[in-house]
Amino acid sequence: MDDASSNLKLGSDLLSEYYTVFTLDSGKRMFKLIQKIRPDLILLDINMPEMDGYEVIRRLKADPATTDIPVIFLTAYDSDENEIRGFDLGALDYITKPFSAPRLLKRIELQLIMEDQRRELANYSLNLEKMVHERTEEAVNLKNVFVETMTDLVEHRVITDGHIRRTQRYIEVLLHGMRERGVYMEEVANICISLAMQSSQLHDIGKIAVRDVILMKPGPLTPEEFNEMKIHTKFGGEVISRIQAKALDSEFLEYAKIFAESHHEKWDGTGYHQGLAGADIPLLGRIMAIADVYDALVTKRPYKGAYSHQAAVDIIKKDSGTHFDPALVDVFMEIHEEFDRVTREEAARN
Repeated sequence: MDDASSNLKLGSDLLSEYYTVFTLDSGKRMFKLIQKIRPDLILLDINMPEMDGYEVIRRLKADPATTDIPVIFLTAYDSDENEIRGFDLGALDYITKPFSAPRLLKRIELQLIMEDQRRELANYSLNLEKMVHERTEEAVNLKNVFVETMTDLVEHRVITDGHIRRTQRYIEVLLHGMRERGVYMEEVANICISLAMQSSQLHDIGKIAVRDVILMKPGPLTPEEFNEMKIHTKFGGEVISRIQAKALDSEFLEYAKIFAESHHEKWDGTGYHQGLAGADIPLLGRIMAIADVYDALVTKRPYKGAYSHQAAVDIIKKDSGTHFDPALVDVFMEIHEEFDRVTREEAARN
């Protein structure tokens, strides 16, 4: 594009042998043209009426529809200042007039080759991103199917219909309550709540190693039976460790392992299977302890009837500092009605 008809004719005659050329004498006409035809390259003069070349390229680069069109400046101005200004605005090259025909052709050829390579790279990146997204989605779906299958298996064996989903939601409520109150904020800030909820589904996976006669016993367990029940936290951790050794999703599995191994640890150190105490118990394990016990209390089990919400709240409050982390019990006491709401909503679903 040039405001001098002689330059336009010279450029057109030279380039038309190799390319389809549109010659225009103003920026205004160029913008009208590119609404209909997208050029592969723009040769742009600086000194033009109405708007100069700098203003033209500024507008081109400001519009997402035209920002990628390569621009070469053609100008009689031969100074570092003008050249740098053109490059700063997004020009790819700068040719002074009068120009050498072979040089102009070679510069245009070079820029068009580079533009083709840029488009190929962009298409490759887009296709690669799409492929990665599809593979990631496939892996996520596979993981979800695995988790759902395992949790269905566990729930079918222990007859705790809905326990997994309810504890997921209790964990979400408790984590949000902790964030809102700044409790263990440094640790909580690093926990992905959605991932914690998903991985918590595997907290009882170890129960597949416990005999049905114990899992479904209608009365209290004997000391020997209780010792066998205790192995489910150890076995659950071992199962997940074996999966970790062959899998890449380390964060999901690390969360799952913590839930499986530590949800029966107690604040005073009398829990199982590691006998951890206080802050040595992973935070997710301490959180699951409250969610798991609350759900066990308010739902019917083979060995007991369902307690009322208030009775469950009273028990958890009483066991603050012995079974449960006192700071977490304090949060629970402020939000326990949310637990009751979850219980009622899940009962309505079933």
